[in-house]
Amino acid sequence: MDPAALSAKPPLTLLVAAPRGFCAGVDRAIRIVELAIERYGAPVYVRHEIVHNRYVVDSLKAKGAIFVEELDEVPDDVPVVFSAHGVPKAVPRKAEERGLSYIDATCPLVSKVHRQAERAHEAGRHIIFVGHAGHPEVIGTFGQLPDGAMTLVETVEDVATIEVADPTSLSFLTQTTLSVDDTADIVAALQARYPAIVAPKGEDICYATSNRQAAVKAIANECQLVLVIGAPNSSNSLRLAEVAQRMGARGELIQRAVDIDWSWFDGATTVGLTAGASAPELLVREVVTAIAERFTVDERQVETATEDMVFKLPRGLEPATAA
Repeated sequence: MDPAALSAKPPLTLLVAAPRGFCAGVDRAIRIVELAIERYGAPVYVRHEIVHNRYVVDSLKAKGAIFVEELDEVPDDVPVVFSAHGVPKAVPRKAEERGLSYIDATCPLVSKVHRQAERAHEAGRHIIFVGHAGHPEVIGTFGQLPDGAMTLVETVEDVATIEVADPTSLSFLTQTTLSVDDTADIVAALQARYPAIVAPKGEDICYATSNRQAAVKAIANECQLVLVIGAPNSSNSLRLAEVAQRMGARGELIQRAVDIDWSWFDGATTVGLTAGASAPELLVREVVTAIAERFTVDERQVETATEDMVFKLPRGLEPATAA
């Protein structure tokens, strides 16, 4: 047999989902840290990972950002940035007590949920919050209100165990990065048990989360394997892998190309690729390059939505414009 034929790379169709990767809230949060470093000089402290992506965090560290988990780790007289996931009200209050200069990089869509929680509480309603225990966004949202004002629900089964003082005076809200399908099931269970429960105005699950899940659904039926670029603590990335699995494909979460287990490709003729909302596009290209070293790739982009959302930067942090 011709040696060239033996060494020929096997063919592979690669379906790249769109939209994928950075959302407007992540873009804004990263830019806030970069501009803060430009304005104040290094180091700039950031409470919690600004977004859940190791590459992004390491890149910002190289520019002069220092990441800490608690405000106590921030020295006096240096600026601190709050992450895109949002923080309890006690955090900026503590910063003010210490005289710290702070910049809030909370995603505006998370801030919207915070405002909805405040309005529901002011109206005297107890809030059922659909989310994942321990996630920074959930901690931040619960921290907008007094203890006991909200009850966390993670699954449909949890709905049956809720105990509330007044079933006729309830609202529900959700984390912005949940599974669209799972959340719909939980909401349906809540509405069945509490017919008077008040829904939020508009969808709490953010546009980017919904769009990325829809894009995975559009490709997963054709794929034996779907790779999701994202961090293991990234809620929206984990949900993308779950969506692929539910559609019948093997869904695997990776952070970089080096994390690929090439045995996953055994028997695969069509592979899908996407990235969570905190993963930069250069990591997508890194993975494509790694795949192309082993396969003859027919790369196709499958676009299910166009995103043009842009969020304003905090007042006073806009970059200088040329005269």
